Amino acid sequence: MKNVFVVGLNDLNAQRLKRLRGVDDVEFHGLLDPAIVYETESFNIPAMLEVAERQLAEFDGTVDAIIGYMDFPVSTMLPLLCAKFGTRSTSLESLLKCEHKYWSRVTQAEVIPEHIPAFTAFDPFDDQALAKIGQANLAFPFFVKPIKSSGSRLGFRIDNPEDFDYAMERFRAEIDSISEPFNFVLNQIDLPEEIRAVDGGFCMAEQVIGGRQCTLEGYVYEGEVVPYGVVDSIRYPQVLSFFYYLYPSKLPQHVQNKMGDLAKTIMNHVGYDNCGFNIEFFWDEVQDRIWLLEINTRIAQSHCDAFEKVDGVSHQQVTVDLALGRRPDMPRGEGGYGVAAEFFYRVFFKDATVARAPSPEEVEAAAAKVPGTTIIPQVREGMRLSDLPEQDSYSYAVACIWMGANKQSSLLWNYERVLKGLEFEFVDIEE
Repeated sequence: MKNVFVVGLNDLNAQRLKRLRGVDDVEFHGLLDPAIVYETESFNIPAMLEVAERQLAEFDGTVDAIIGYMDFPVSTMLPLLCAKFGTRSTSLESLLKCEHKYWSRVTQAEVIPEHIPAFTAFDPFDDQALAKIGQANLAFPFFVKPIKSSGSRLGFRIDNPEDFDYAMERFRAEIDSISEPFNFVLNQIDLPEEIRAVDGGFCMAEQVIGGRQCTLEGYVYEGEVVPYGVVDSIRYPQVLSFFYYLYPSKLPQHVQNKMGDLAKTIMNHVGYDNCGFNIEFFWDEVQDRIWLLEINTRIAQSHCDAFEKVDGVSHQQVTVDLALGRRPDMPRGEGGYGVAAEFFYRVFFKDATVARAPSPEEVEAAAAKVPGTTIIPQVREGMRLSDLPEQDSYSYAVACIWMGANKQSSLLWNYERVLKGLEFEFVDIEE
């Protein structure tokens, strides 16, 4: 029996893992309480590593694999745990060349410069930051974000100096919660001098890029980079927040193939190996130009249900197989649906208190309207929306809804049907 430890394993994913291929001889074990990686933005990585290492050391059996499928801090902890216990993972250096946004851009510029925007790093505590961004030939509008972030947290479009002042205020108030744990990870390797000077307390400014956004899911097995699916990222009209993720992508096949070639080039260049990844791209249809937005060193957990519905198994298959030294046994088109999506039911407040959330019975009844639907409310009565972790800077996702259908138009119709059974109410609303 193989023992696979999963950081932050919750009930939903425990059930998904049991449905993977070739896991009859695998036993999955939770590693770290899900609440400390899902429900907070405060991460004490040394303490988390200590707890995880103690649990693994005290386990009465073999530790055959240690995996995760979440962003920071889980993604950055895995190479450290795997190195200590001799299990398979990519190197910490190759992972940080993807996750440190400035180092990642510098590395991308070495091999695919025509597919990345103009960029520069800046210190959010520097009162001359805006002037220095201008000296780097970045003019309004541009985007800013921390050197390390997740879930679009603290990402802002900057159209004027007032926007920049607001972003700087937010960075100065909140960036320590990111920089301190990320700097701990950075200190575990010898960084190039240019990169060491841009630590977790810095931010990035980048030229605005756009088009049809998508995420390419892939993996590297013994040096071979394999793309296996593209998921479209559909935004709400006129805003930056995601409405739903759609699989499979509706982009032209030649565009998807070119994205796959770019993924092979950059992942080989950084030396990433024996792990899953995903890369977010834009396709500017007017100019027929592909832009690389960012690289994530994990499968996208948000896409697990879609792959299971369309292809037959969650793409956690990739993570488990790679960790056990197997070539991933990822099927194609063997699920019960032609298309699948994760919808984000959002409210566009600055903040509010949840006065009412659907009961478990109401959630179950709403999901039953469309077979195969899963609804996970993200809020509970009495909580402030600002207490939700990993939110973008413009909205709050109060429920996640996974659905499958034969075609995209049916998905949208069914989503509206399900939504009518979910009643949320808010008070103390800050517009």
